[in-house]
Amino acid sequence: MTEERRDIGEDRSLLLVDDDEAFLKRLARAMEKRGFEVETAASVAAGRAIATARPPAFAVCDLRLGDGNGLDVVETIRERRPDARIVVLTGYGAIATAVAAVKIGATDYLSKPADATDITNALLSDESELPPPPENPMSADRVRWEHIQRVYELCDRNVSETARRLNMHRRTLQRILAKRSPK
Repeated sequence: MTEERRDIGEDRSLLLVDDDEAFLKRLARAMEKRGFEVETAASVAAGRAIATARPPAFAVCDLRLGDGNGLDVVETIRERRPDARIVVLTGYGAIATAVAAVKIGATDYLSKPADATDITNALLSDESELPPPPENPMSADRVRWEHIQRVYELCDRNVSETARRLNMHRRTLQRILAKRSPK
């Protein structure tokens, strides 16, 4: 962990909302090790229910969930607890969604894959300081590969549909998908 990290404070409650069960469990364990008292939710409905019943001091919400938009959870938390520090995570890093998340009340916005250290730094950062650059940023090839994989999964692993959406030749996409991920 970095030295410029702020103390968590007395209220260590943290709500994690993500529909990726494996990621949610890994992140919950990592955040518990960092001193947070973690509650998890795998849907907008569950996230809003927890936020209404027990508004957390901290929250990490995925933007796109199976039953809706994670920004709905952010709004519920903001209504119940205006001082909460909220980070929005998404695999679809776009300026428009980042602006929407911050306008609704998110403290920060991180693109997936973000690790527990990045998330902790975002949750505990001083609002007046800029976050430090990542120590091990992904290569441009890796970012491209991650994006292609994400679109491929969203298209139910349909190569033709993925190629159409990425404006790419189908055979080129097949070659990319057959290779291992770049470092």
